[in-house]
Amino acid sequence: MIDRILQTKLQELSKKYPIVTLTGPRQSGKSTLLRHAFPDYKYVSLEDPDIRLFATEDPRGFLATYPDKTIIDEAQRVPALFSYLQAHTDREGHEGMYLLAGSHNFLLMENISQSLAGRTAILKLLPFSHAEMANGNILSSSINEEIFTGGYPRLYDKHITPSEFYPYYIQTYVERDVRLMKNIGDLSKFIRFIKLCAGRIGQLLNLSSLANECGVAVSTISTWISILEASYICYLLKPDYNNYAKRLVKTPKLYFYDTGLACSLLDIQTAEQVSSHFLRGGLFENLVINEFVKKSYNQGQEPDLTFWRDSTGNEVDLLQHIDGNLYAYEIKSGATYSPDFFKSISKWAKLSGTPTENLSVIYTGEKDLHTKEGKVRAWQQL
Repeated sequence: MIDRILQTKLQELSKKYPIVTLTGPRQSGKSTLLRHAFPDYKYVSLEDPDIRLFATEDPRGFLATYPDKTIIDEAQRVPALFSYLQAHTDREGHEGMYLLAGSHNFLLMENISQSLAGRTAILKLLPFSHAEMANGNILSSSINEEIFTGGYPRLYDKHITPSEFYPYYIQTYVERDVRLMKNIGDLSKFIRFIKLCAGRIGQLLNLSSLANECGVAVSTISTWISILEASYICYLLKPDYNNYAKRLVKTPKLYFYDTGLACSLLDIQTAEQVSSHFLRGGLFENLVINEFVKKSYNQGQEPDLTFWRDSTGNEVDLLQHIDGNLYAYEIKSGATYSPDFFKSISKWAKLSGTPTENLSVIYTGEKDLHTKEGKVRAWQQL
């Protein structure tokens, strides 16, 4: 098994809370991580119809059968159980009683906010990060290969090719999750919508354009975006609102939690196709930003990430807020350094008063460089 960075935080929080909740996309390795990190815990899945029926019809009997040290997978499948968990853990009053896992972030968080607020720590597990793949000696041979393959553990554990994994992932998981969260009549339109989203990676979210191309209302697109966020398919990177005397763009940008899934939706069949694809720059940008997102989640924190863009087109791809300091990153898919890499980020630094030591360009080259404009960092060091 590839060691997951989140394991340390998971075990730490289990000693502080009666319940720890682990959420994230399907097949990101949640069950495997929980069973590996807590080998002395019992494991039950509410995906099992018999177990789900037991928990639904006799929740007290279910908790009497599993009174402590239990992993409950797909916990959101029995919403009524959460109130009984609250009463049971309050009565027993000790830490590390239950570990909950679930893939429906919206359904899971809705139940937690109603019944378990203040009683559970909440962690998020995404597919393998670059660091985890490096530590597990499963890194791809090239940046194009890493973008194309993505980070879902099953690809590496079972030696499945992306073309064998992602189409079935979309069909088996995304379509089922969508039906659980929202009754969508024409699922083909929703699949078209997801594919259109993949074609807009790294772009400003334009709800009207998506609505026109899908033939649905703008309000429907807003709902569908929320579904993709709740299913850990896509996320929105918010703009930074510091004006610096220029009119700002206040629309978020769209990214996918996994570039392999995005490549499949874009009908990219091989890693070689990535190198000449019109969205290669956006896919590389997505891959890099994902690493920042994963690092935050693996530390048990919410990512404090934004981008900056003004009305004249000046843009900084990524801003990271750490302990009151602001760090800026420009992401370039080129492998050869050019002073032009710092053109936009340097303009922003002058407006914001940010020192050059807080400026970085991440590119596909192999060497780290130190220039008078800022740092140039190789993607392999992510």
